[in-house]
Amino acid sequence: MSSTPCEKYPSVYLLPQTNQLKALMTMIRDRNTIRRDFVFYSDRVIRLLVEEALNHLPVVETTVITPTDSEFKGLAFRGQICGVSIMRAGESMEQGLRHVCTGVRIGKVLIQRDEATALPKLYYSKLPDDIAHRYVLLLDPMLATGGSAYEAINVLLKANVPQKHIIFINLVCSPEGIDYIVSNFPDIIIVTAEIDIGMDSRKYILPGLGDFGDRYFGTL
Repeated sequence: MSSTPCEKYPSVYLLPQTNQLKALMTMIRDRNTIRRDFVFYSDRVIRLLVEEALNHLPVVETTVITPTDSEFKGLAFRGQICGVSIMRAGESMEQGLRHVCTGVRIGKVLIQRDEATALPKLYYSKLPDDIAHRYVLLLDPMLATGGSAYEAINVLLKANVPQKHIIFINLVCSPEGIDYIVSNFPDIIIVTAEIDIGMDSRKYILPGLGDFGDRYFGTL
């Protein structure tokens, strides 16, 4: 079952809010969940997100011959894809992408807060040479203020990736982050598991799940 666009945000697609998804997200959000289980349940949600993102790629009609020598009229994806992870937390989503898309190429961008300006700053990027001709799955588990995603998207745009070729995948969004990204990049699709109520004074998503990267990689 494919997700539908959010009523307020037509370019944002929320996974179907099934009991299974709610149970998985409850395990991930629980502060008492041990790292092994956190990784396991996070990987399950990430795979669901990647599967949904693929529903938004263009397709063309194609005909194949089955082992019974019969014709089957089906579909094939049009164009190639790649993943781009926003380091470090976004790297946790790479394995889920590889499980669904064998041999997929993955680029990386490193964006950190500048201590002098308190603004996100690009420190490193490594993208496939032909990224301008690919559809890009941008990976970051959390969308809070949207600052890092904004910088990462600009890196892709400077590499001549059209906005409409970018699908931003994350597990949890804040409404503020969605507003920021959608208002600046209206042609980008966002695929997420849940939209939380907002952020606190420290810009932490509420109810949130803590620092995803620290919990996933065990660096608390």
